[in-house]
Amino acid sequence: MDHTTTREEPAMSSDTEFTTLTATFRPELLAHCYRILGSIHDAEDLVQETYLRAWRGFGRFEGRSSIRRWLYKIATMACLTALERRARRPLPSGLGPPSDDHRVALARSEPSVPWLQPAPDTLLGIADPAVIVAGRAGVRLAFIAALQLLPARQRAVLTLRDVLAFRTDEVAEMLDTTSAAVDSALRRARARLAQAGPVQDDLAEPDEDTRRGLLDAYVDAFTRADPDALVKLLRADVELEMPPIPTWFTGRPAVVGFLRGRVLRSGLWRMVPTHANGQLAVIIHERTDDGRYQPYGIQVLTLIGAQVSRITAFIDPNLVPTFEVTRELTT
Repeated sequence: MDHTTTREEPAMSSDTEFTTLTATFRPELLAHCYRILGSIHDAEDLVQETYLRAWRGFGRFEGRSSIRRWLYKIATMACLTALERRARRPLPSGLGPPSDDHRVALARSEPSVPWLQPAPDTLLGIADPAVIVAGRAGVRLAFIAALQLLPARQRAVLTLRDVLAFRTDEVAEMLDTTSAAVDSALRRARARLAQAGPVQDDLAEPDEDTRRGLLDAYVDAFTRADPDALVKLLRADVELEMPPIPTWFTGRPAVVGFLRGRVLRSGLWRMVPTHANGQLAVIIHERTDDGRYQPYGIQVLTLIGAQVSRITAFIDPNLVPTFEVTRELTT
């Protein structure tokens, strides 16, 4: 009897064996796709596609590389193909200068722009506070936003080399190119990120207890509509951006003035603490006229020391279910 494995037949005998070998890599593959794409929803779709392609090709896997590297090759190529049809995902701070006057008229909301999205820590595999310290740098909002400035292939090279620490020859194999081409792309990517300014802003953050106390105080001040309490939590150079609104603000007077005049209302907001991109975050619901609360968006806080240096308020109700589901699974 001929026992030769065909191209259509998995080299191993069951779906269980495939799952056993590949399932543990899903969170890190999701983080990888998210870095390149800037969208947690797109990243989830591409990881699903990655596992489907891997399952279909499992019979052709010859073991010349590790399962992990093979999956990264499939995921990276899938992301690069997807980006051929998609625009980069910016934040308002990447499109124009800020305002230091809270009285300025807000630009019209731009829902047609494919804005950068936040990602729940639980999905990215960094939900454990002990892991966050080591793993959060590669998913910080500032870093993800900076990656969006790079051409797709440079994003892939930089994340594979500098975040995931694959060797140059391994990256070349994944991208079907040469080591010289990888080194050249990496130099250009690093130079472009250096021009964009600091992207690792988490080194000065306080310990976890202080972070949680700050987040609780922030939620309390916000939901009570107490701008004076917020002032104590914000740095003098704090910034606020609110995609899909292109207008953004810099400086404590402008940020607090805007929140005081246009946002803070007692009982209007319900906020639940969470984590996104290795940072403090809150899930936000807005009270409707009939007293119900409906999904509104996600706020992500950037800290320097024990104060907030940036508020990134994603006004997108479609993000809320993703954060709520992952939170329920871990509580």
